Amino acid sequence: MKQLRYIAFFFSLSVAAQGEVGYLFEEMPNDTVIQPSLQYHSSLKPAVRQLKPSGKSESYVQVAGLGDLNYFQSTTSAFKTGLGLEVKGGVKDKFFFRLAGVEGIHQNSGGFAPKSFIDDSLGNVSLYTDLRGRISYTPNHVFNFQAGVDHNFLGEGARSMLLSDYGTPYPFGQIRMRFWRVEYSILYQFLRERNANQWEGKFASSHHLSFNIAKWLNVGIFETVIFQPKDTLLNRGFDVEYLNPFVFYRPQEYSIGSSDNVLIGFDLAARYKKHTLYGQFILDEFFWAEIKARSGWWASKYGGQLGVKGRFEKGAHNFFYRVEYNFARPYTYAHLSEQLNYGNQGRPLAHPYGSNFMELLAEVKWQHKKWYAKVFSNYFLRGNDKDGFNYGSDIYTPYINRPFEYGHVIGQGQGFNGTKTILSAGYQVLKHGKLHAFVENHFDYITLDSQLRYTLVVGLRSMLWNDHRNY
Repeated sequence: MKQLRYIAFFFSLSVAAQGEVGYLFEEMPNDTVIQPSLQYHSSLKPAVRQLKPSGKSESYVQVAGLGDLNYFQSTTSAFKTGLGLEVKGGVKDKFFFRLAGVEGIHQNSGGFAPKSFIDDSLGNVSLYTDLRGRISYTPNHVFNFQAGVDHNFLGEGARSMLLSDYGTPYPFGQIRMRFWRVEYSILYQFLRERNANQWEGKFASSHHLSFNIAKWLNVGIFETVIFQPKDTLLNRGFDVEYLNPFVFYRPQEYSIGSSDNVLIGFDLAARYKKHTLYGQFILDEFFWAEIKARSGWWASKYGGQLGVKGRFEKGAHNFFYRVEYNFARPYTYAHLSEQLNYGNQGRPLAHPYGSNFMELLAEVKWQHKKWYAKVFSNYFLRGNDKDGFNYGSDIYTPYINRPFEYGHVIGQGQGFNGTKTILSAGYQVLKHGKLHAFVENHFDYITLDSQLRYTLVVGLRSMLWNDHRNY
């Protein structure tokens, strides 16, 4: 019998498995809720939909037009307009590809400016190219290989303290393995930062292990290292040591004598029917004696998340709710330079507030056929730099210029709090290409100037990737 089991196992590795890569888009009430099982993992997004072999090889290509037409009205008016194309398809049940791009212009768009891979000034307007693409190869029901230019996301929350999609897309390579109750992923990111008028590259290599303790309970372990292609000692490129999919980064960092930035994290999800309790913890740097003494040492750098979400129905109307708390201590994700911080192209790779913050958010969504409405609101406490010192909010400011060694707390520096509320509604114009017409009402209030700001956003957009500005 054991021999038959081994034969069945190796046969399962050799058969074809269609693997379509889903979209990275916000959760909506009408989304299909997959029944939890010991093989189901949802923390790593976008999901790979692995289907059973159909017994025949199938190939297909789909083409859809894309639109990105937005008008903004606040104290001044602004616009963002673009057109594009999406091409996706599969080849013989193993290969999947998707290429989507929007070319357009924008003006005075401020916080609503495109988070595009390419953005160049062209007189009084800016030209942008929002390009996303993936190539996926799924040889069997265990392995999946991906490469492209896109975002990746870790967690069950609206935000992620580990890896989010709020920044700029980046080139990446990924290996995913699923067996027994485990899903293991390796992600290689090719990041960059602007230095004067030129780009300087940097890299990140990450591991994530997802384990289903039970059908309803999942835990995950995350580790990432950010390193630069050259330093004062050598020009090393992408360290081959970090290509090893089964190495722990902290010992490896010490073995090669580097000062790279290593972060570790944990995530958890507990499900009951259509409801999920979830959490995350990110650890950048710490010394247990200082944590125990509650000294507020500057290098006690960590953050966390705790939230609950779920869905319910009332007749033909579907609803989604979420309540979530996030925080990060000062200097978390930061390092000695922008070449080693946890960011890409001037934006954080985790929470959009960076560090030195706490946030409580809530959202409710309603959906009926092609119509939907959303209410989002958050309260936050943050702290800006002051008096020429770095108080730990901006992850792009080196932490060496700190005002003191001990007594650091969230909201320090020029502390302020505020709220953001968004009331929005929309209609799905076309399913193919996910073209939606929408209107958003943004209400912002912060105690720095005690003014309530209102922004109206009206648009027609293909929602293939997240572009919500709820921060």
